[in-house]
Amino acid sequence: MPDLLLELFSEEIPARMQARAADDLKKMVTDRLVAAGLVYEGARAFVTPRRLALTVHGVPAQQPDVKEERKGPKVGAPEQAIAGFLRAAGLASIDQAKVQADKKGDFYVAVTEKKGRPAIQVIADIVPEVVRGFPWPKSMRWGSGRLNWVRPLHSIVATFGPETEEPEVVRFEIDGIASGNTTRGHRFMAPAPFTVRRFDDYVAKLHDAKVVLDPARRADTILHDARNLAFAQGFELVEDEGLLAEVSGLVEWPVVLMGSFDKAFLAIPDEVIRATIRANQKCFVLRDPQTAKLVNKFILVANEEATDGGRSIVAGNERVIRARLSDAKFFYDTDLKTRLEERLPKFSQIVFHEKLGTQEERIARIVALAGELAPLVDADRAKAERAAQLCKADLLTEVVGEFPELQGLMGKYYAEAQNEDEAVAHACEDHYKPKGPDDLVPADPVSIAVALADKIDTLVGFWAIDEKPTGSKDPYALRRAALGVIRIILESELKFNLELVLRDQFDKSKIRTDSVIKASELNDFLNERLKVQLRENGARHDLVDAVIAAGHMVYHGDKGDLQDSGKVSTQLFRAYSNSSHLLIVRRVEALGKFLDTDDGKNLLAGVKRASNILGIEEKKDKRSYSGAPDASLLVEAEEKALASAVAAAKAEASAAVAKEDFAGAMTAIAKLRPTVDAFFDKVKVNADDKAVRENRLKLLNEIREATRAVADFSKIEG
Repeated sequence: MPDLLLELFSEEIPARMQARAADDLKKMVTDRLVAAGLVYEGARAFVTPRRLALTVHGVPAQQPDVKEERKGPKVGAPEQAIAGFLRAAGLASIDQAKVQADKKGDFYVAVTEKKGRPAIQVIADIVPEVVRGFPWPKSMRWGSGRLNWVRPLHSIVATFGPETEEPEVVRFEIDGIASGNTTRGHRFMAPAPFTVRRFDDYVAKLHDAKVVLDPARRADTILHDARNLAFAQGFELVEDEGLLAEVSGLVEWPVVLMGSFDKAFLAIPDEVIRATIRANQKCFVLRDPQTAKLVNKFILVANEEATDGGRSIVAGNERVIRARLSDAKFFYDTDLKTRLEERLPKFSQIVFHEKLGTQEERIARIVALAGELAPLVDADRAKAERAAQLCKADLLTEVVGEFPELQGLMGKYYAEAQNEDEAVAHACEDHYKPKGPDDLVPADPVSIAVALADKIDTLVGFWAIDEKPTGSKDPYALRRAALGVIRIILESELKFNLELVLRDQFDKSKIRTDSVIKASELNDFLNERLKVQLRENGARHDLVDAVIAAGHMVYHGDKGDLQDSGKVSTQLFRAYSNSSHLLIVRRVEALGKFLDTDDGKNLLAGVKRASNILGIEEKKDKRSYSGAPDASLLVEAEEKALASAVAAAKAEASAAVAKEDFAGAMTAIAKLRPTVDAFFDKVKVNADDKAVRENRLKLLNEIREATRAVADFSKIEG
């Protein structure tokens, strides 16, 4: 079957747009081929700085013939209706239509056959449509043309044909650019035009013309040569996937070279050197494998094999890097002259959010909250408050102004330079962590306190002003902040009641709001992030829901009885064990192990049966059957045994939960299995005696309540 080769040759495509453009080209062309009935065998897209290329193999030579049926009016319909049908169907007379019957009678049906077109003609229509509608993030016009393209488009290669024959040029024209079979190689080393036939021929001729078409191959070449060049000098390459992808999009023929800079610049923090060299010259840095410290060497990637071996290219890069490192050293030395706390007054002039006040006010809130959290995470309160006071100060430094990605890190360096406590200095860096799912969480207690305070203040503040994430929109990164809080709590094994902390923060907020409702809403949002985290770690979603649902049972401040948190007053507060996200995780783990046993599976079936009966009867009677059953109304031996077993299981399970022994709580609940089974085998729940019936329904409710010490079994599937 024939293959298609397409190349769109232009001026340099920005590296950041290349990968997406290759994917878009492949999808746009192949989707249209399939829609046209040309189902292909495979397709691959490639990109270099000057060309987008696509190969599609196994394309049918011609579209399949299509038979279409158009239903018309009923037989015997008015002449006007029949005439309109004939015009729409393209028939000369009604005799050319068929008659088909359905439930409503006989209808005319026009059957037309549409002959498939040669694929090369279809492709000639598809490619101009794709090019004109290509979704570049940014595009331009040039000359007198109307075509929008990322950079001026110079030529188009489009060939089509089977391997055994000479392929044809797919003929079309876009804004004065006619398709053909001619392209060019490297801008400097092989600029002469040459013709190509099909994909294999195209790749080989490009390589001869000093162009590596495959970006993955260019990246592999750069990485391999850079590693070898560094190793040969006794150094180690500091690898950078993002930079590698960018650099491989800047060159068509990668040539790896090494340059150097003055050792005096090594007095600057390594991260500043790396950021300077990366941002300004797209170069890699090297380190001493023994000390892991940077050395005064760098790796650059040229786009040609220079006649002087690259000496001029290296010298040019060294001049630029020397100037940029001089600037960086000046910024760093200037920053060191001002202590972090001396920068803080400027925050009074910087608005954090128009509804949430200035950065100065935000820092004050973080300081206060970090101090309150310190004893809950075993941190020194004074150090936590000091770290919270200084942690944002580096935002006003010259280095962070130049390289915002170094915020936090530079705070640590400046704190160390002014002899702050080590825990305080590290908290200045670590309070932003985790920045994403792959980032580590803070380990030191002081860092944990400040990191939690920073994220909780963000969440509470934006929740208070109703700036919550909606759909895919999350401009203030609240989902990331929530996941950060969850990960810190879980990985640091913290057991404090987060919802009480949230409510306290809402109470202190200047934004007038119902703290109980807002704290509950925000806690539910955090629970959703917890669910995501647990599901990603392999936990069953229904078990997570079951444990969290049990956490919605709260203690009344006066009576101590359990009620639904959605229907309670401001005197109610969540139980300690149900509000700790760490303990939720441990419950889920214990519940999962329990349900893998026969006792767990059978008890689940019994509890669900009890819940279903209760649900039906409560709905029918329009009332709930809560409260302790009357022992004097227990008639059958099996219901007496169940009442006794439930009381014992509730007491034992509650005691185990209080000790955070969730496996023990499961064991206690499992003891209900034989008495539950016997009850349903021997006892009629809906007894004729109304009092006995009510008592037995209350007993079923006791089964449900006993298991709620661990989880809401009604949420569990199966």
